[in-house]
Amino acid sequence: MIKERHFAYRMFREKTIKRINAKINLLGENVKVDVFTFLNIRFITSIILFAILFIFNKYGYLIAPIATIIFYILSEKIILDLKIKTRTKKLEEEAIFFFEILSLTLESNKHLKGAIELTSTNIDSEISNEFKKTLNEVKLGKSFTESLISMKERIPSDLINNIILNLTESSIFGNNVTNTLNNQLEYLRDRRLLNIKAEINKLPTKISIISVVFFIPIMLLIILSPVIIEFLLG
Repeated sequence: MIKERHFAYRMFREKTIKRINAKINLLGENVKVDVFTFLNIRFITSIILFAILFIFNKYGYLIAPIATIIFYILSEKIILDLKIKTRTKKLEEEAIFFFEILSLTLESNKHLKGAIELTSTNIDSEISNEFKKTLNEVKLGKSFTESLISMKERIPSDLINNIILNLTESSIFGNNVTNTLNNQLEYLRDRRLLNIKAEINKLPTKISIISVVFFIPIMLLIILSPVIIEFLLG
């Protein structure tokens, strides 16, 4: 592992390694690929792509470098950025229910850590699993505040991170977080409603595209079929 780390730091800039590592952390604990594996695979694949295009394409000396650069850049955006965006949306959808239950639990149980433990135990979701991991870190020796701060590095949503920040401040200063939590929940609901409305507004455009691509050619074929048949029969 040490050799692999040294080799990676010789091949790639430290800034690049930190950026990719941060993005991989945002994908959650289910991701099995680490930063060095991703960088090495992308680098080797880029070399193979360059060699294939350069050797087997007539204009390889022009196409190979351009295609390799495009692949190198887009691989990060497709493999990491799109997955982060999908996970962000999923976590924000789950957050509404999770934090609603947490808010109710806090009203009956004023102890923040106990409320989070009770809520995450009774809810099965990805955001609940993140809080379970946070609580496990506490059992392994981290302070509750440090574990909440570490959790922020695994969450790609700024909205959820704002809530975690308030939970962290509540853990440090002992202030009541219920009212702030309810306000942020209201914002999450409003944002989700706006997203749903935006998706509904896009439907006419999507239907129009589908009509142009599929239905209009079929209708033209039906209308022109007598002419086509007559032409084919001479």
